[in-house]
Amino acid sequence: MIRLLVGVLVFVINTVYRDRPIPRFYVLETVARVPYFSYLSVLHFSETLGLWRKSDWLKVHFAESWNELHHLLIMEELGGDKMWIDRFLARSVALLYYWIVIILYVIHPKAAYNFMELVEGHAYDSYNKYLTENADELKAQPAPQIAIQYYRDGDLYMFDEFQTGQKLEPRRPSVNNLYDVFVNIRDDEQEHVKTMFACQQTNAQLTFKSPHSQAQLEAPIS
Repeated sequence: MIRLLVGVLVFVINTVYRDRPIPRFYVLETVARVPYFSYLSVLHFSETLGLWRKSDWLKVHFAESWNELHHLLIMEELGGDKMWIDRFLARSVALLYYWIVIILYVIHPKAAYNFMELVEGHAYDSYNKYLTENADELKAQPAPQIAIQYYRDGDLYMFDEFQTGQKLEPRRPSVNNLYDVFVNIRDDEQEHVKTMFACQQTNAQLTFKSPHSQAQLEAPIS
């Protein structure tokens, strides 16, 4: 079922937007934010009922949605949302998948995380292919201002917070041109894949921590 859901999404995006990469990425990023909203909704609801509290999971998933928001803002600045039909399709699919992932997360959290691992894996492959095929053209174009603000000039706390696979030096991307921007987005998607994989592990309920929480636990006592 998970592969079917992902397969339908990938088929629609790849078929409808075969020759329109920026609108395709706009639709992909609109939908990619939604499962994190679903996770947050269920986590908040469970905490409200007093069932359990997972503050680290809330923080990491919010950081992931914040990262995906900036991917979306970059695609909007590049003109991916200019046509109303693209906005309509993206938002319609996003609304549908929001409720699907809500139900899935309530019934089987691991399956919900596996769904997003596959979606983020597809996003990584899509960006990687686009970079390979358009490297020279992208290197000749300037980076959008929103990308510079997010990756270089902004508060990088939330940027660090979703990268649960980073154990040594924090990642500080370059933003010198549009090629760098797409490299950064591609690498972000890989970090999401790692986080979704970590959330599926058997002992994740007890051991999964946000990067900053983990750093505090590992810090030597002075």
